[in-house]
Amino acid sequence: MSTDTRDETSRTAGSWDAYWEGTGEIAAYSAGGARHPGVLAFWGDFFNTISGQFDSPTILDIASGNGAVVEYALSVLKGNCRIHCVDISESAIANIEKRFESVTGLVADARSIPLDSASFDVVTSQFGIEYAGLEAFDEAASLVADGGWLALLVHSREGQIFEQCTINLDAVTKVRESDFVGLAADMFAAGFQAVKGADREPYDRAAKKLAPAVQLIESVMTEYGEDVADVTVARLYSDVANIHSRIQYHDPDEVLSWLARMERELEAYAGRMASMCDAAMGEASFEQLCEKFEGQGFTMQTRGLLLPEDNEIPLAWAIIAKR
Repeated sequence: MSTDTRDETSRTAGSWDAYWEGTGEIAAYSAGGARHPGVLAFWGDFFNTISGQFDSPTILDIASGNGAVVEYALSVLKGNCRIHCVDISESAIANIEKRFESVTGLVADARSIPLDSASFDVVTSQFGIEYAGLEAFDEAASLVADGGWLALLVHSREGQIFEQCTINLDAVTKVRESDFVGLAADMFAAGFQAVKGADREPYDRAAKKLAPAVQLIESVMTEYGEDVADVTVARLYSDVANIHSRIQYHDPDEVLSWLARMERELEAYAGRMASMCDAAMGEASFEQLCEKFEGQGFTMQTRGLLLPEDNEIPLAWAIIAKR
């Protein structure tokens, strides 16, 4: 692995690790579509299909995140399975092992998983394996035993999730480029001094500098709605306004520390959205992937776009294949 690739892997792991560390037992990331009825139906149908083929299947879920696929499997199979989870994020694996005591977690790069080849009846991944690139798909295939199954949901450049991630990334990028958080920190720092009796002029200057960034955030919410970026933008905007209106009642160190955390959160969020957009596959790449699986001894059972009930904008690329 090249130095650049290692560095990129480390950055990606860091942004996701920060995210999963804060989620605990919260449901899967909403823009990932993990709770969409179409996704639930896909996994329900799949695990019902294999339930009669194995007494207690060994399952490996790759890039597990918060364990959405694990939850599906345990629900349908009634716990009659042995599950391993792999994720590059230590926090993700810690959360999964806390939620599901019977699951074995492993922190590893999806491109190089230290488990025996052909050792699992079922290998799965939902909106995760594609982040690691084509090598990860080869690794997944190598871990499926003869007679075993491979089931994947992969981000599609034609899908609604990709569209939403693109919007989220644009919104957060605009907020970061406006330096809203830094300017708000400057205003609060001067404001806390003014509350103590210092000259108000530095505060007034800082508030004036912040005004264009406030207007930009308002325009972002007008353009994309207040739910954009999982309400991160709206929450930041309203919290700053609320603190400002009652500044005399707030602790300066706590407010400035909170703003520093928000800056890191925005950076990590933008990194996650960018990685999602970059990982999404176009039709040509998806077809090449399916052909590669066929060349590795798999028979495709499902191959194409996963459509919601309205059959309008696709959710993802879906693959179910048997070796």
